[in-house]
Amino acid sequence: MLFNSFIFWGFFALVLGVYRFLPHRAQNVWLLLAGYVFYGYWDWRFLSLLIISSCADFALGNLIARADEPRRRKSLLVLSIVLNLLFLGFFKYFGFFVESMNELLVGLGINSALPVLHIVLPVGISFYTFQSMSYTIDVYRRQMEPAPTLIGYATYVSFFPQLLAGPIERPNRLLPQVLQPRVITRSHVAEGIYLIVYGLFKKVVIADNMAVIANHVFGRDPSTLTATEVLVGIYAFAFQIYGDFSGYSSIAKGLANLLGFDLMWNFRMPYLARSPSEFWQRWHISLSTWLRDYLYISLGGNRGGEWFTYRNLMLTMLLGGLWHGAAWTFVWWGIFHGAILIAYRIASGRGGSAVETGPVTLTAANVVKIFLMFHLVCISWLLFRAESMQQAGAMLAQLFVNHEASPFSGFAFAMMAFLVLPMFLYEYWLERRGDQLALLHTRVTVQTPALAYFLLMLVVFPPMQAQTFIYFQF
Repeated sequence: MLFNSFIFWGFFALVLGVYRFLPHRAQNVWLLLAGYVFYGYWDWRFLSLLIISSCADFALGNLIARADEPRRRKSLLVLSIVLNLLFLGFFKYFGFFVESMNELLVGLGINSALPVLHIVLPVGISFYTFQSMSYTIDVYRRQMEPAPTLIGYATYVSFFPQLLAGPIERPNRLLPQVLQPRVITRSHVAEGIYLIVYGLFKKVVIADNMAVIANHVFGRDPSTLTATEVLVGIYAFAFQIYGDFSGYSSIAKGLANLLGFDLMWNFRMPYLARSPSEFWQRWHISLSTWLRDYLYISLGGNRGGEWFTYRNLMLTMLLGGLWHGAAWTFVWWGIFHGAILIAYRIASGRGGSAVETGPVTLTAANVVKIFLMFHLVCISWLLFRAESMQQAGAMLAQLFVNHEASPFSGFAFAMMAFLVLPMFLYEYWLERRGDQLALLHTRVTVQTPALAYFLLMLVVFPPMQAQTFIYFQF
């Protein structure tokens, strides 16, 4: 069920209508059933993976909490991690590694015929796997008590607003909200409706319209593209993936609000970032903080000197790239982000990595920093979107070959200015206010035109064909 489909809103209306009249425990059972129906709608066969993962980590979390002997506690944690990564590795990476091994052996002159299985990827598996793993890790670290009931824990894992594409919620944030009675206030409703409307605007108006441009460019033979067409394709995808993913996160947070929950902010105007570190504090915040807390720090963080810090940064971003997908383009995407993190750290002097804080002002220095960082991110988006490294390399080469203007690139730039520029100006205003809900805290004379604009654009400028959410493939 897509958030931008009528069937989902019929489903949500039913869930919410019944939910409001149930006591707390019955609400959790109802949410659990809703989560399983929502997930099973995609492919009921993979619902068993979600259930098995939930049951296994709930049981292992209780065993870890009761165990006193350090070796046994660590063994149980390793078992939990291995089970989760086995599911993730088989369904997401088995075919990729076999194909890569075949190519390597053939390149070495060895006749290889390793079997390649074309396995269907269970939707959202990377998200709920990380969410479930964080539970057993936190219990092992004694940062939280184990969940008292399987229903409560399974509801945490299968909470349908953020089940398929995050944010990846920590158990110490979301699980207490599941276990404690919830009160739906007026502010919950107001914030929820606003976040849903704005999220749909970013998905339908921005992302899906930018997808038409990006798909046209990336679907052509790179040798036929002009430099401006390559640029317009990369820019279109940059705004597509932002509108798509931040739109999903906004809708998910709004849906949760209407159910009395508070999900974390997953985006904070990332294209205003002035450095790689700041970008990752603004983009997919739930993943970047997960990788920091459970991988980077576990590797040693910045505690072993500069060279160990560089190694840990590169390994973290490399594995972050692989988390996104089983392809060499994602591997190099992660390596590229690791490289610019290291380069900025070195350039900042003495290995410093401090992130500038506070709302961004458009001073001359900041404009230069934002411009540079945005285009570095755009280079990474070329790797992310390309079907192969060959396509990415060929498109990058075209930037230095054919500088002729084309009618298509002129039209595409005009479309971006018309659709994206108002969103950018609005989000810069939010950034200056330091409040992502600033619109709700202004006068009605300001709120009404803004909400009317979002709704009008949703009605007048939907794309010819609705697009699925990009991060559903991860």
